[in-house]
Amino acid sequence: MTQEQPFSITERVHMKLVRWKLFWGAGLIALSAFFYFIHYLIFRDLHHIFIYMVGDIAFVFIEVLLVTVIIHELLNYRAEKTKLNKLNMIIGVFFSEIGTELLRIFSEFDRNTEKMKGDFASCKDWLDQQFSGAHKACRGHEYEIDIRKGNLELLRNFLLSKRYFMVDLLQNPGLLEHDTFSDLLWAVFHLAEELSHRENVKDLKDADYKHIASDIERAYVLLTTEWLVYMKHLKDNYPYLFSLAIRTNPFDPDATPEIKNV
Repeated sequence: MTQEQPFSITERVHMKLVRWKLFWGAGLIALSAFFYFIHYLIFRDLHHIFIYMVGDIAFVFIEVLLVTVIIHELLNYRAEKTKLNKLNMIIGVFFSEIGTELLRIFSEFDRNTEKMKGDFASCKDWLDQQFSGAHKACRGHEYEIDIRKGNLELLRNFLLSKRYFMVDLLQNPGLLEHDTFSDLLWAVFHLAEELSHRENVKDLKDADYKHIASDIERAYVLLTTEWLVYMKHLKDNYPYLFSLAIRTNPFDPDATPEIKNV
């Protein structure tokens, strides 16, 4: 006969919590019944007791609506907004450290990059509808990645120099709730891993060229769409950060961090 396994620590704690809740639930019901009984002994008025009991029970449903639906949703909304602001801070660090420069490098591999540069170079004065349109245009853009056109060795060295930075970001549990940015990190990290296993990226076989071109395109699409979302966030919430982001726009060939005289 097999010996039964003892309960784990987690299971024992859970059982204690269940017993504690049952104990207090029964205790509260008993206290309520006790005070109703005291009320009856003093006033001898069951009619009055039942009037208030029914009224209290009827109000419970309104209280549930107010507390668990309206107030709870408002608190959740506030918490989600705070969490999103913290995530956007991390995304901002990503673009400052690696994302903006990576967009510049990726664009050198795209034969159709001039169209995208023409579309995204003037995002300074965009409205919400234009950001939405640019997001759709990005997904509909005909990417034609040619890794012989760009500097693959530069891309490899750049990604490997940022490897530990990306590992630190991937360890952040908050980013797991941001699906699109998590996908972007994994795509960029995978590309870095692929390139790190090639000793000489200047002399690759055709199959390797096609595979890495596919990896670049995947990361490029995700990076561009995330950049558009981040730019809109800065425009709506942090105009001073948006000003710098515009002056370092990777799609604007005339962009310069220096402030031009007006």
